[in-house]
Amino acid sequence: MTSIKEQAAISRLLSFLQEWDNAGKVTRSHILDKFIETNQGKTAPELEQEFSQGASLFLVRLTTSLRITYVTDSCLAKLLRSIGIFLSAVSSNRYLIEFLEVGGVLTLLKILGLEKIKEEAKKESVKLLQVIANSGRTYKELICESYGVRSIAEFLAKSKSEETQEEVQVLLDSLVHGNPKYQNQVYKGLIALLPCESPKAQQLSLQTLRTAQSIVGTTHPSIVDCVLKVLGTMHLEVQYEAIELIKDLVGYDVRQALLKGLVALLIPSVKETSKLQAKILSDPSVLQLTPSLPMFLQQAAAAKAIEYVRKGMGEELYQLFLSNAEDLYMKLDSIQADILAANKVNVTKALCLHGSSYSMDTLYGSHDSAQMAYLTHFEKEDVESKE
Repeated sequence: MTSIKEQAAISRLLSFLQEWDNAGKVTRSHILDKFIETNQGKTAPELEQEFSQGASLFLVRLTTSLRITYVTDSCLAKLLRSIGIFLSAVSSNRYLIEFLEVGGVLTLLKILGLEKIKEEAKKESVKLLQVIANSGRTYKELICESYGVRSIAEFLAKSKSEETQEEVQVLLDSLVHGNPKYQNQVYKGLIALLPCESPKAQQLSLQTLRTAQSIVGTTHPSIVDCVLKVLGTMHLEVQYEAIELIKDLVGYDVRQALLKGLVALLIPSVKETSKLQAKILSDPSVLQLTPSLPMFLQQAAAAKAIEYVRKGMGEELYQLFLSNAEDLYMKLDSIQADILAANKVNVTKALCLHGSSYSMDTLYGSHDSAQMAYLTHFEKEDVESKE
């Protein structure tokens, strides 16, 4: 038989639930505000105590409301934040299972793909997906099996909020860790993001790719071409991350393909340069500079990266590559093979020594003088190496 105190608590719970059931949008918004303010950071036992051991009764109302009204609900961000209080609470596994059993993951992913939904609500949806992913391997696999990688990657490319994009990066990083069944799927999704039009998405994808590459261990055939194309960007923070990834890729089986591609970028075709120029120089966020600037930026990026690939191969192998790249693998002896496998480059030191050699004067000069400067630089390197 329940005590008078317990009966009073149950009566308050039923009254609260009835108020929610009968409330309109405005009243529900106030209820959510009060719930968030009162219960933020509480553990699952504390939530149960707050709701007289009936917290799940309120959670089911929140999830039902989410599934029915997420397309039109003006309080969607508050609703998601309230659900987050349940899912992120300590010892909240029961709440998580209850949310997933009613299709919570699919609903969150759908929210990311709807243009009419506000960015704030989409950010809260990403945070909930983070909570789910961080709950263990099984839940990461559930997200991936729900076509989550594609939905999340597409949202990263389209999002206009850098803060939200950074939250998406955290989610993708979580999905690539401790997820052996689908880590390759995440890895490929990150590569697919590189050609997107968002510089921030490119930068974050390149950063996460470095982590993903070390976890996956093998390279995807498309990564070389995708990374080399990014070198032509006007955004130097993106170019920097691309070069850092290239330095990592030197340790994998794409070393020769990287070197060959970087050499080719030093003399870009007129046709491709014209296409790039028209796109880049029409960007209102970029200063209007000389027409030859995009080509010189690409050349400069390739030149900065190629010295590290050269050092990774060793001078003798590098010269052998220049003489006949296609038959290089047939001419390697055991010592040279060991050099390719074990050679290390002090990238940080090399950057400090060579970083100042590419002045902005080169970028603003004429086509012929700039090209001659690069040729002179590499001829000098060859002479010094022979001496």
